[in-house]
Amino acid sequence: MAAKAQSDEAKGALRGALARASVKKNVAAIHVSGKLTLLQRKLSNVLLLNAYDHLITRPKHSIDARTLCLMIGYNSNDVDTLKDALRSLAETVAEWDMLNEQGEQEWGVSALLAYARLKGGVCEYSYSPALAEKLHDPKVFALINLNIQRRFTSGHALALYENCFRFVRTGSTGWWPIELFRRLMGVDGSAYYESFKHLNAKIIKPAVAEVNRNSNIVLAPEFRRKGRAVSEIRFLIRENPQLAMFDIDDGEGVRSSDTYKRLIAMGVSDRLARQWIGEHGAEHVAAKLAYVEGQGGVKSPVRYLAAALRDDYAAPEEQGGAPPSPEALAAAARRHAEDAARKADEASREAEVRRHKRLFAARLARVEAEAQARSPGQRAAGKAAFRERLDAEFLRADFDRNGWSSMLNEQAICAFWAEQVPGIFDDLQPDALE
Repeated sequence: MAAKAQSDEAKGALRGALARASVKKNVAAIHVSGKLTLLQRKLSNVLLLNAYDHLITRPKHSIDARTLCLMIGYNSNDVDTLKDALRSLAETVAEWDMLNEQGEQEWGVSALLAYARLKGGVCEYSYSPALAEKLHDPKVFALINLNIQRRFTSGHALALYENCFRFVRTGSTGWWPIELFRRLMGVDGSAYYESFKHLNAKIIKPAVAEVNRNSNIVLAPEFRRKGRAVSEIRFLIRENPQLAMFDIDDGEGVRSSDTYKRLIAMGVSDRLARQWIGEHGAEHVAAKLAYVEGQGGVKSPVRYLAAALRDDYAAPEEQGGAPPSPEALAAAARRHAEDAARKADEASREAEVRRHKRLFAARLARVEAEAQARSPGQRAAGKAAFRERLDAEFLRADFDRNGWSSMLNEQAICAFWAEQVPGIFDDLQPDALE
């Protein structure tokens, strides 16, 4: 009986979750989740969407685990991956620093999730009261469209989108110190990205390109310099007219259609019904409705219909009979292009990581050989001289533990030894190490 009650609660909560296509995300919450992976970031947004209507009034929230995976585009029965993602949210600290209603500065920290539990096919979770209050604050928020979120294949690109979209009405993010931008992208503390050249090539340019390709806004970065170094960055923002499909018609025209009424009768929320009709077209949605209704005995018709629309399910006679509709062809082509882009992006990142590891190993071998050729006193003096250059305690601690093999200090180590032995790395190029 308890399991059934829990399942019923999850279904009730699900209607509220699917009733909204966008999630209100507080500025403070956006600013502290830079280190989340793409999967964790999507999961965080969907959990917030599901809980939003009852953030203040209920101490805990629940959602069907399979529907949760469907909404974040994670089509797998790999429960361990979902557990790892939930665990990461519970271990990630959210920090906010903002003005309260009295104009006083308010600072606070909280875990992104107070707890999470998977039981009987249901994901149950909660937020701390303080964080729930911030997330529910209607005065400062960004609308994160989950349909757009699904299109992202990079966590850095989704982080950039979240942090820029709330400024779409002003047309610019305003100037951010480059240190803040590194934090928003989750690469603060990385010696590699202390170099603006690396930050621009590996983070800024790819993330801007993906946002402009996959979202309803277009970004253009601008930079300010202090001397020769880039000190600040801002993004000019305009709406992307190519993705107007994500703007949902709130008029009565859609609500008066037969397709809309059939969706509502199935249990689809008003918001989601209008979203599907706006995105896929009433005729295409009606065809998928007929397909789902013809299956018989479907336990969760709303979830099944969502999958049918996403993956373009078709009856056998449709597959071998009339040619697919233009909408179906467009949807299939879009999915194919997104899959190909995602695979290419993953392969490119993996190849870059492999090249970087080979280069680091070769440089480390060169450094170790040069250090070993010196006397014990010279080796100790060299380490002491390098350690004095490090301006952060965590960098010094990592060097104390790992010596010249400290990956956090890789860039500084290479710069130090290039000064000590000019030309030591000149013949070590990534392409030469393939």
